[in-house]
Amino acid sequence: MSKKACHHCGLDCESSVYYFEEKPFCCHGCKSVFRLLKSHKLEDYYTYQETPGQKPQSRAYDYLDSVEFKEQLIEFSDANIQIITLTIPSIHCSSCIWVLEHLYRLNSGVKNVVVDFNKKNVRIHFNEKEIPLKHLAELLNKIGYPPHISLDSLEHKKEPQSRSLIYKIAVAGFAFGNIMFLSFPEYFQEHGVWIDKYKGIFRWLSLAMSIPVVFYAAQDYFVKAFKGIRAKHLTIDVPIALGIGVLFIRSSVDVILNNGSGFFDSLAGLVFFLLIGMFFQQKTYAFLSFERDYKSYLPISVTAIKDNLDEHQIAVNAIKKDNKLLIRHGELIPVDCTLLKGKAIIDYSFVTGESTEVVKEANDKLFAGGKQRGAAIEVKALKTMQQSYLTQLWEHQIFEKPKFTSSVSKLTDHFSKYFTFVIISIAVLAFIFWMWYDASQALNVFTAVLIIACPSALALAAPFTFGHSLRILSQHKLFIKNAETIEKMAHIDTIIFDKTGTLTYSKEAKIEYVGIALSNEEKSILKSTLRNSNHPHSRALYDLLKTQSIHSLDDFEEILGSGLYGAYKNQTIKIGSAEFINTKEDQHTLQTSVYISTNKQYKGQFKFYSKYRSNITSLFKSLQKQYDLVVLTGDNDSEREHLEKLLPSKTALLFNQKPIDKLEYVEHHQNQGSKILMIGDGLNDAGALAQSDVGISLSEDINSFSPACDGILHATKLEKVAHFLRFCKQAYSVLKSSYFISILYNVIGLYFAITGQLEPIIAAILMPLSSISIVVFTSVATNYVGRKLKI
Repeated sequence: MSKKACHHCGLDCESSVYYFEEKPFCCHGCKSVFRLLKSHKLEDYYTYQETPGQKPQSRAYDYLDSVEFKEQLIEFSDANIQIITLTIPSIHCSSCIWVLEHLYRLNSGVKNVVVDFNKKNVRIHFNEKEIPLKHLAELLNKIGYPPHISLDSLEHKKEPQSRSLIYKIAVAGFAFGNIMFLSFPEYFQEHGVWIDKYKGIFRWLSLAMSIPVVFYAAQDYFVKAFKGIRAKHLTIDVPIALGIGVLFIRSSVDVILNNGSGFFDSLAGLVFFLLIGMFFQQKTYAFLSFERDYKSYLPISVTAIKDNLDEHQIAVNAIKKDNKLLIRHGELIPVDCTLLKGKAIIDYSFVTGESTEVVKEANDKLFAGGKQRGAAIEVKALKTMQQSYLTQLWEHQIFEKPKFTSSVSKLTDHFSKYFTFVIISIAVLAFIFWMWYDASQALNVFTAVLIIACPSALALAAPFTFGHSLRILSQHKLFIKNAETIEKMAHIDTIIFDKTGTLTYSKEAKIEYVGIALSNEEKSILKSTLRNSNHPHSRALYDLLKTQSIHSLDDFEEILGSGLYGAYKNQTIKIGSAEFINTKEDQHTLQTSVYISTNKQYKGQFKFYSKYRSNITSLFKSLQKQYDLVVLTGDNDSEREHLEKLLPSKTALLFNQKPIDKLEYVEHHQNQGSKILMIGDGLNDAGALAQSDVGISLSEDINSFSPACDGILHATKLEKVAHFLRFCKQAYSVLKSSYFISILYNVIGLYFAITGQLEPIIAAILMPLSSISIVVFTSVATNYVGRKLKI
């Protein structure tokens, strides 16, 4: 009697079979999982793959009730949401991803799940009031996905890299070397009594050693090819798996029928070099990922407070435990910390996706990634940046703007699909021709075509080109969010500049006060209110009031594009536009001014005389030949005449632009087909930066972290914008050139393969060499064009 396979996990039902709805199960656990999924209408789990489930295991998770364990495991925790990343080793197919991402249907306490298939990690947003961490782990275990929680997990270390690939390389390498050694008599066609006597044994030993090569070392290629064909998606794994399979079958038939020694040496060599190439690629990706994950964030700085209350800027990566920090309105909390002074109104939407603001009081814990929405607060750091949540923020899905799809990834997908179809067609046609012309060469030509024509080198081109580009740009203080932004910058045709704080120095403007003199107390309240804002005018006025004391405000509000409101005890103050202050005093002046009122009484105005950055004229002249240039500013047109002299005549100048006006301007021109780069201060320009194809936030201190932007540019490097854009175009050209080299390699290889001049072992050596050549070319070429940025 044949054994029945469990409907859930696929294991043989050995001693007994448990039926439910006429479906066999190997144990009550698998049956319970099926019933659980069915009761929540998740039967589609079984449509993605037959028997995708894992047998539930007996696990004890009582230790997860411990507060100490939970604090070490949970990355973020607030009143209604907790975030944790768990390793699930049993993730193995699309069904696993599907059921885990629908975990919220099994328990409403689970809010969101994101699965990283390659790392076998799940990132879970859940409410511990509805489902405690212990119950969450038990739920995962119950459906066959027990989380692996170890000491490494508690210390938040990276999961050790699987050594499976190394073992496979060792098996393939061992077989390759020994099969070649056993094949030496065949190579030199030596004859003799001893050789003829043991030739059969050598051939059978070669067959025996090739079995683990095919069924263990090369198994990933067969699995991926099978899944691709079932999903009706031809990938590069299909011709590789086909070549390996044909070589093994052909060689086995030759040995069994005593027709020859077969191609076991070529087979083992092919798998060995393929695995070496895979290992090299994994190491490369890991290196590039490290470069992007950390170096992009290090320049962000924050205001630190010394014991004597002096304020100074420090890089976020220099923050140490117990450092006192000042977080202003709109600034991001860079590290996990404790609130010392002030009222924290934290927006965690960048972390949780929830827009509800959370109010915190003194001694409450604040997590990295939150944004302060109230007056400035003082905090004490609990961790360094490397230990905090900030290093994951730029990769979080909430930061991904659906602008336009990367043509690189789209091109690669389409190219791989048609490439596979064309190569298989060529292989079949070549096989048919050689069967008619010389049948003894047909199989050799067929396998040679499938082996040599592999687009694996294409997969390396974009990561290497853009990975090096990110590193080079960061060295010149342009910190790009991701590789896709570089491609977008290569397609820009319109550049929009903000004026205040972008074209002008935010800290070097000449300021003149006109009006009723302010008392010392009013100046202190004014300074305390300005302290909370990052607007260039606010920072300039704040620096002007150096000798005034600081108060902890009772209330604060910043209305973007209008002004600031502050309250201390029984006094109020408003700073901003004439309309915001509600005064008609000199509101038609052409001079840029900030108006002041205290206790609803108009006091006067600060007049700003802008100082423009050096080399602005040469920057615009270098850009005008290739780009449409626009200046959008919220200031009045008092400096129109000066700007018209300073900038090229074709530069569009638009004044009195509110934040919504800037956003609508960008959107309108995008609808006309323009690809727009917006450079602003990252504050009032947040909407326009987010709407632009590429938004660059300019900062003199790199302390205004804005998730709306695609990059942060140090103000001293503004004059190099033309060089940066040219570099991105050249990097994109390097990418296209690497594609051409890869195609040229395949064309040359196909010539030798089709004409029967290419042996499989030579092809197996040449294929990883093609990948290495792409790596070398992109690395050398990208670094070469990067040298021009040093000018």
